[in-house]
Amino acid sequence: MSLKPFVYWAQTENDIFLKVDVKKVQGEPDVTIEEEEIEFTARGVGSQGDGLLQRYHFLVEFFLPIDPGRSVVDVVEDKEIRICLKKKDADWWPRLLYEQKKLAWLKIDFEKWKTNDTDDSENDEASKLLQDGLSATDALRQKYPDVYRKLQKEELGFISESRRKIYLFIYNLFMFTGFLMAFAIINIQYAKQGEEFVPKTFKFVGNILKMLHLLMVLEILHPMFGYTKGSVKEASLQVGMRNFILFAMIEAEPRMQEKPVVFYLFLIYIVMELIRYPYYMLRTYDIEIGFVTWLRYTAWIPLYPAGFVCEGVIMLRNIPYFEETGLFSVSLPNTLNFAFHFPSLIRTFLLFGFFPVLYTMMNYMYQLRCKRLKIKQHKLNRPKKED
Repeated sequence: MSLKPFVYWAQTENDIFLKVDVKKVQGEPDVTIEEEEIEFTARGVGSQGDGLLQRYHFLVEFFLPIDPGRSVVDVVEDKEIRICLKKKDADWWPRLLYEQKKLAWLKIDFEKWKTNDTDDSENDEASKLLQDGLSATDALRQKYPDVYRKLQKEELGFISESRRKIYLFIYNLFMFTGFLMAFAIINIQYAKQGEEFVPKTFKFVGNILKMLHLLMVLEILHPMFGYTKGSVKEASLQVGMRNFILFAMIEAEPRMQEKPVVFYLFLIYIVMELIRYPYYMLRTYDIEIGFVTWLRYTAWIPLYPAGFVCEGVIMLRNIPYFEETGLFSVSLPNTLNFAFHFPSLIRTFLLFGFFPVLYTMMNYMYQLRCKRLKIKQHKLNRPKKED
């Protein structure tokens, strides 16, 4: 079992300062500093270990990226560990953590605090307030009341995160329930009708999947507005591709709706989401179950390529249908003097875009898997943060 050390933090416009309250450190502390987080492990004597030698560990995800190459770790013998982190961009952080939450072991180092709009004379005046017998908290309250109120609200946790978490939990629960309903319908109808059900799959669950995939557009907005840490780019690719397949490739062409490939594609979509959304529900409240995490970051290995193959088959088989109907194409002459041939767009994507999109998604998921399951990566960039 690891204990959490008391960690005191302060900032300037360019730096973040961490003071870790661990004394008599045995050996070198294990400190991993990355752009978006810091992980600390050390054996020593801390305030929460009853004066005994204990293992201390913490992981902090930063509000904004820092520059790991310019950051410094300094062990002050028998006293504390000091860490200086260089901000990637000169900016004033409203809080240290990415998420707006209160951690009992993370505290503000008021004595080292400097506001982004104070000069040396003002900071000297603040120091005098400390010398006059006021506590650091009272000195900050008197000299910089606006900063103090902001810290009270944002850093010390007086503003609850419950609304955001409740919304995310309900959203993920709703999506999980919807896909579970579609899965149940497919299994019940297949058990009743056997192979005769395969061409009827879209008729039975098409509307459910269309509604759920329209709601998935929110998953592009969640990281955009800071509700989650996922990548907007990858979310846009996945949600956009799925909606394109559902609405432009299947919904718009009734002859495609009866093909067996639609049955297999829907099963792949459903299984992927039945694995994904329970994981997100647990992560909303920082609950992690090893098997669920492993399944979330392993099941995509066979499912992603299988899904892409089905999508590619649907697009390929739709080309003659769209050649025949002219749907989504624009022919000359017209008032705008503009021509567009939709089957040519499909061919271009299959030739030049299909494999790059597959590679992008597979590479992104591989990086996430390495990060979450702590697997060593080989010459790959670190992933962006997820939901």
